[in-house]
Amino acid sequence: MVTGIAALRLSLAVVWAASAWGVADAAAQTAAGSNSSLLSPNIDGGAQNAQRFQPASGPVPPGTGQSGFVSTNLPPQPAAADQRPSTSFVSQPRPRPASGQTALAGTPLRGALTTGTAAELLPVRPRPRRPVDQDPFEPLGLRMGSFTVKPAIDLSTAYDTNPRRIRNGQSSFASVAAAEVSVQSDWSRHALSADLRGSYSAYSKTTDLNRPYVNGRVNGRIDVSRQTSLDLEGRMVVTTDNPGSPDIQANLAYLPIYTSPGASAGVTQRFNRVVLSAKGDFDRISYADSVFTNGQVSSNADRNYDRFGYRFRAGYETLPGVVPFIEYAGDRRIYDRMTDRYGQQRDSMGTTVRGGLAFDLPERLKGDISAGYSSRDYQEPSLPPLAGFVFDASLVWTATPLTTVTLAGTSTINEVTLPGLTGYLSRDVGVQVDHAFRQWLIGFARVGIGFDTYQGIRRDDERQLLAAGMTYKLSRSMQLKGELRRETRRSNMRSNDYTANVATIGVRLQR
Repeated sequence: MVTGIAALRLSLAVVWAASAWGVADAAAQTAAGSNSSLLSPNIDGGAQNAQRFQPASGPVPPGTGQSGFVSTNLPPQPAAADQRPSTSFVSQPRPRPASGQTALAGTPLRGALTTGTAAELLPVRPRPRRPVDQDPFEPLGLRMGSFTVKPAIDLSTAYDTNPRRIRNGQSSFASVAAAEVSVQSDWSRHALSADLRGSYSAYSKTTDLNRPYVNGRVNGRIDVSRQTSLDLEGRMVVTTDNPGSPDIQANLAYLPIYTSPGASAGVTQRFNRVVLSAKGDFDRISYADSVFTNGQVSSNADRNYDRFGYRFRAGYETLPGVVPFIEYAGDRRIYDRMTDRYGQQRDSMGTTVRGGLAFDLPERLKGDISAGYSSRDYQEPSLPPLAGFVFDASLVWTATPLTTVTLAGTSTINEVTLPGLTGYLSRDVGVQVDHAFRQWLIGFARVGIGFDTYQGIRRDDERQLLAAGMTYKLSRSMQLKGELRRETRRSNMRSNDYTANVATIGVRLQR
């Protein structure tokens, strides 16, 4: 009896030792395998390019590496429930061994995972996932305190078949150098952002069309409470009249530059679903003198004016993120001189009434669209009022994760300093579709149409725009861009017709 008990104890000890040795040997092999990989070149997701890869979840599909980068260009799919690794502890029922296999004797280590192999019986700490980089080509910017600063430089070359935008105009090459910087705050309350862009276009043949362009804007929001906010804005535009404008004089040595600083202040108040806002504007338009090819100089002081405006809007949130609204706006334009060069008084008062919808549906639809009626009355008795239907829109629709559709519309009453001409009402609408063929290859197509209705003469113009282009993102810091554009104008006065084709290629450097 004693001998049988001793033999049984000896056999159990041998089995226990064999099982322990098997576990230790498996652990030693796993460690050796992992260490040996450190001695060989690792091209399957090095730390140098970590931000270019996205960790895949679940089983690794064909064409992937240890980094999780999917070379098939398909988004990573979550693992099925029966494919995810088990994280059950020993308190759950142990799986039965398959036929032909021998179950390990003894009890697994406390807290070990029970997924089948001996190596998995060791305690395993879950490896933390790396954050997913949604756009590996998006510039990261520079962190300056609680602000993110993103600078960029654009250098491009273009060929324009009609830079003057006149009938049978002369073609010319052009070089454009542009720089921009955007600043965005990262505060839990309040907000401050700034966007500044400047460029200079130089033509090889039509040098009198060389022109600068500066557009700067600073926006601030002060959150007084959860229901009340103050909106502030400062802006500045420096440029010239667009080629083809009726205000451009003949035989100019160069286009006269105008400067337009401005500011706005407003308040927004919420009462449950009701949203009320009020806003005041000020803008100053100031033109430089005109210089002609013969050396003569002509003052443009009669074109300088101040604009004072106001706007009231009331909306009601009928659905989450959808706010129908009505708006009433008015402004007054006061010229520096009582009369212009033709003896006409150009001071005027304008009003606009419109209604529309504002959208704020994250990752789906953002912006607003409205329509209404606008009118402007001039102090000069001989100038008839200028009025008409207006349409405005600024909508961004994320149709799919790869496709974005943008709708833009503007309506403006433009000032003109010509005898007997009140001005003209411009209505423009355009649609642009951006599609990502790859994360590094973005294509776009744009179509637009505009109408200019003149008051004081029987002139109606129709403008059309067709454009398509491609952006090739080499890295976060460099992009190659190309665009083809066609512009046309058809008027009931045939002498004002024109057609222009523009081809542009350039490079963008950003941070």
